Amino acid sequence: MRFYLASTSPARLATLRNAGIEPVLVPSNVDEDAVVAAAGPLSPAETVQLLARAKAEAIVGTLVDGEPIDGVILGGDSMFELDGVVYGKPHLPEVARERWLGMRGASGLLHSGHWVIDHRDGVAASAVGGVSTARVTFADDIDDEELDAYIATGEPLTVAGAFTIDSLGSAFITSVDGDPHAVVGLSVSLARRLVREVGIPWTALWNR
Repeated sequence: MRFYLASTSPARLATLRNAGIEPVLVPSNVDEDAVVAAAGPLSPAETVQLLARAKAEAIVGTLVDGEPIDGVILGGDSMFELDGVVYGKPHLPEVARERWLGMRGASGLLHSGHWVIDHRDGVAASAVGGVSTARVTFADDIDDEELDAYIATGEPLTVAGAFTIDSLGSAFITSVDGDPHAVVGLSVSLARRLVREVGIPWTALWNR
């Protein structure tokens, strides 16, 4: 059975591959700001759930190599919450640096929303979603040279919260309380539960 990932995230792709699944990548091209603005005030968990759903639903009806989607669709979104403030991707080096100055020695919550659609035989039959959250604690001895060197790599500019746990940013994280896969934006255990809820055995997706 084919597994369609409504994302081009390298971290999500690597996570699925390590879990035995080679997904079909289909960019969702969702205007995240517009979706959130239209929804009104939401909690961080509600926001990532909403965006995960929007991304999954955006690729319904998409043709892949000239063929309609036939299998399971997964949409995902992540946000980092620190001291009650929610952060997405910083995009700019100065924004990333400001965030890291507040993250040194602190702990925050990484929320990852998931939305699964059963789209077998080209029809969206059922859908279900969920959120996985993990608490991330950062080292308190990160000096300015390390911080500037990390930002200069460009890695923290395009990821939620301005950090990764599966690449260069891992050296600056001292602990993760909760599902570590939530921190990379795709909780394998939650994805398995959601896939099973729409009536599909997780093992039916193994194709590597």
